[in-house]
Amino acid sequence: MLNLVIFGAPGSGKGTQSERLISHFGLHHISTGEVLRDHIARGTELGKIADSYISKGQLIPDDLMIRVLEHVLDANPELVQKGVIFDGFPRTIDQAKALKEMLAKRGSRVHAVVGLEVEEDELVRRMLNRGKETGRADDNLDTIKNRLQVYHTQTCPLRDYYIGEGKYHAIDGNGSVDEIFGRIHDSLHQRVPELAEA
Repeated sequence: MLNLVIFGAPGSGKGTQSERLISHFGLHHISTGEVLRDHIARGTELGKIADSYISKGQLIPDDLMIRVLEHVLDANPELVQKGVIFDGFPRTIDQAKALKEMLAKRGSRVHAVVGLEVEEDELVRRMLNRGKETGRADDNLDTIKNRLQVYHTQTCPLRDYYIGEGKYHAIDGNGSVDEIFGRIHDSLHQRVPELAEA
């Protein structure tokens, strides 16, 4: 089993590298956004509670987010036998601690945090290009700067937390998709005991 968290600023390539990691390691992808939208669409009890926050533009409380993740793990044991990649969670240190506790109850843990590190100028350039190619309304300069500011204020402290836990893999996020994946692959195989022994 290999449980990964993928981490990085908007535009750092998390989605692209998640797909490569899922394919290579046979991981189950858990995107908290997708899981919440599914619960809301199905009108489940969790979905109704989540919608009461989302519809008011409020953040989902950490304990509710953990309940949603617990539901995914407990309802799909066969999917998570080989491990999970967490996408969009955790975003804060409190969420990271809650995730650690939830996995420990199931005899597991986060094995590694893949941190894609890209200079801010390059992030802005990538997202502006993506906006031109896809027409994404949120890929304009003002919104991009706001998203990066939120990332630096709220999510960056998580990097230091996982460095302290010895789980953070700083990956140079510049270059081709293959080059970046090669760096992730080598770092995981060198530093995650379960993979080093495989």
